[in-house]
Amino acid sequence: MFSRWRKPWTCMTSTRTRSPLAMRVSMRSSRGCGPWRTSRWGPCRRPATRQPNASAFDVRGALHAILGVDLIQIHGLGPSLALKLVGECGTDLSAWPSAKHVTSWLCLAPSNKISGGQVLSSRTRRSSNRAAALLRLAATALGGTQTALGAFYRRLAARIVKAKAVTATARKVVVLFYNALRHGMTYEDPGASYYEERHRRRVLANLRRRAKSLGYTLTEAAPPQGMDVS
Repeated sequence: MFSRWRKPWTCMTSTRTRSPLAMRVSMRSSRGCGPWRTSRWGPCRRPATRQPNASAFDVRGALHAILGVDLIQIHGLGPSLALKLVGECGTDLSAWPSAKHVTSWLCLAPSNKISGGQVLSSRTRRSSNRAAALLRLAATALGGTQTALGAFYRRLAARIVKAKAVTATARKVVVLFYNALRHGMTYEDPGASYYEERHRRRVLANLRRRAKSLGYTLTEAAPPQGMDVS
């Protein structure tokens, strides 16, 4: 039995006259390093190949021809995600009278449990809807973008749990999707700086209103004067 396996074993362990560079290249190829991994000899690179799940046609142009609107204008909705959302929700959204009905159907709206005039719980309902899962993935990807939706996600993630920030951002994306598909809305991203400045103005307006209700006046502090260097 030992002689039966001896030949393959000797072939695998046999040493050949290779240069050190050739041995390093063979070791890197056997490891199967992807573009995100690094080795002792530098970052492993592989040629860009076509994704196995990529569509073989122009999804954006086909959706625009069928729907009459460009859904890819909404940040977070790529061609594949927009195609899947249309497959889940359909092309006619008249079954939902408003965007609030869509968010409730996707379980992205708070489910308030009220007893005796008090809100006992406002957690969202659990759902196995594939469209809701896709929207949450899009919301997570928006967190690293310099867009208004990305700034909204980062502001909520810094203040509350990230899971709630993902749900709130996904709700905003589906509202934009509904308005674009139902009412033909054209979305133009104002940018992260515009959103942050608008949030700052809203916070200042709230502070002025609270100060006025308490009998005070909110004034802007004078900028600190620079120290003279002799």
